[in-house]
Amino acid sequence: MSDQFVLQYLFKKLYMVTHHIPTSKAMEEFGAKLAHACHKCGIVHLRGELGAGKTTLVRGFLQALGHAGSVKSPTYTLVEVYQLNACMIYHFDFYRLSDPEELEYLGIRDYLGDNVICLIEWPEYGGELTPIADVQVSISYHAKSRILKLQAYNATGQEIIANFL
Repeated sequence: MSDQFVLQYLFKKLYMVTHHIPTSKAMEEFGAKLAHACHKCGIVHLRGELGAGKTTLVRGFLQALGHAGSVKSPTYTLVEVYQLNACMIYHFDFYRLSDPEELEYLGIRDYLGDNVICLIEWPEYGGELTPIADVQVSISYHAKSRILKLQAYNATGQEIIANFL
């Protein structure tokens, strides 16, 4: 077994957290905890089937940072923008992209930077133009509840998970 393989294996094991989420309120609470762990930066990919709770998680995330208004899925607008404290939060939904190249027209690179958090639903639809995740949240159905896996993909993601714990 190569050293690189061992390090990748250890990295994935040490920086992956799994949670059982029984209710939508618990999903919002998970989102709130994740928001406080991000510290004004990060790219978070949100994966899961339709109706799995991605936007519910985002609602908890935004409310924890002081957003008092409604939170809607950016399914048709592709992005919703929130200025909270000294941080910009961009909530993307790539589900309706017909071609990843649309992200270039959207100016996806202009959304990245310091004091920015990007929450991206359906990142796989953006192909290679999707910003690389620091952390990925995978949501799967488990009877009437959900199982969430939070996984880091780099040092920023490791820090987010360490803050989450």
